[in-house]
Amino acid sequence: MTRMLRCDVAVIGAGTAGLAAERAARANGASTLLIDPHFNGTTCANVGCMPSKLLIAASHAAHAARSTAMFGITVSGIDVDGKAVMQRVRDERDRFARLTRESIADIPARIRLRGRASFIAPDSLELDDGRQIEARNIIIATGSRPFVPQQFAKLGRCLLTNENIFDLEDLPRRLAVVGSGPIGLELAQAMARLGVEVTLFDRNDRLGGIRCDKVHAALKRIIESDLALQLGVDLEAEPTDDGAHLSWSGAASGDADFDHVLVATGRPPNLDSLGLAAAGLELDDNGVPLHDRNTMQCGDSRIFLAGDVADDLPLLHEASQDGAIAGRNAVAYPASVQADRFPPFSITFTSPPVARIGQSEEDGVITGTADFSDQGRARVEGCNQGVLTLYAAAPDGRLIGADLCTPASEHLAHMLAWAIQQGQTASQLLEMPYYHPTIEEGLKQALRTICAATPIDLPQNQDRGDPAGV
Repeated sequence: MTRMLRCDVAVIGAGTAGLAAERAARANGASTLLIDPHFNGTTCANVGCMPSKLLIAASHAAHAARSTAMFGITVSGIDVDGKAVMQRVRDERDRFARLTRESIADIPARIRLRGRASFIAPDSLELDDGRQIEARNIIIATGSRPFVPQQFAKLGRCLLTNENIFDLEDLPRRLAVVGSGPIGLELAQAMARLGVEVTLFDRNDRLGGIRCDKVHAALKRIIESDLALQLGVDLEAEPTDDGAHLSWSGAASGDADFDHVLVATGRPPNLDSLGLAAAGLELDDNGVPLHDRNTMQCGDSRIFLAGDVADDLPLLHEASQDGAIAGRNAVAYPASVQADRFPPFSITFTSPPVARIGQSEEDGVITGTADFSDQGRARVEGCNQGVLTLYAAAPDGRLIGADLCTPASEHLAHMLAWAIQQGQTASQLLEMPYYHPTIEEGLKQALRTICAATPIDLPQNQDRGDPAGV
């Protein structure tokens, strides 16, 4: 006899979004069930944010050691122990993953169901062991997976994605990276700065989704100083005894052998095994259920999405907010609450980092750009490179977005994202204190340009000049 379980809210997937959704639903008084085949921790801890940042941190150390001559300091005998680098990545990665698993284990055992779920009706699920669940509302939070184009699927053991690259025992000698989005950019530059011979490929001619031509040009110069860059090319791949042979054509042509090929061409949502036909949902052209991003509800159904599976903004802070919104609204159904969403906000942890915030120049009428090649504090630190562009709306110069690739841009980006969320103008930001000498002073040039294009004058009680060398 089939065992039937019942609950107010069933959550499919125990990653960042699913955990947040279950937590929110239970906090609002619902009985919950959390379903996952592994309960192995989050993508961020296992194969995403944390192991990639560990590799990047090692690359920063190597690059810093090679860059001391400008300060009159000589460091000799620099040696990168690839096995030690990768061992630390795995050790610390495993610690982060263990801590996430321990937090999951704190959820009452009666709530955690191990298995794979699929829909058998809009309000019913079946697990792969035959158990069935009848839920008043269901939240899909099944995450995403690496996409591997067909021409690379045959490469076998030399094929890498973000889900297995951190298990390498040693650094490769020659690495091809396919895809110049956040994963490809971060890992390509990190590997190159650790001494790996890296070539980064992309069919497009744009890196990192940067919208501003000036910021993109600065990023391209920086990346090309570390590795070989082939943009606007199509690739063919063949396995060899020692790795892979790639040939490319388009904007340029050539061929080369590599020990490994890292494919970073996107992460589509995990939807294939859910039996969505039984859920009765309307899907978009990519097979993702149509949903309201401000409620995470699919149409007028009792089904909600959360996290990467929604195919909106695949970022941890967005997944966490998705889960909180979906969990609360699943309990409140049918009285869904429209949430105020964060401004779109992403950071790619290259060196210097790349950030993209909010709307673009196409959505505003005023821009302001700042070049950091001669910015005071950046020059002191020997990291004087990069550009930022701010986008603002008329008539008052209210900030709506930014693209930046500058020293400490992960910190500048937070300041700008907060200002955009609060609806602040360039003039209001200039009324804030700026300590000298800091990277933050580099914002003034762009902010003043925006102010000059509006009918609102610069703050009268503030000096309109800058200390020498800012």
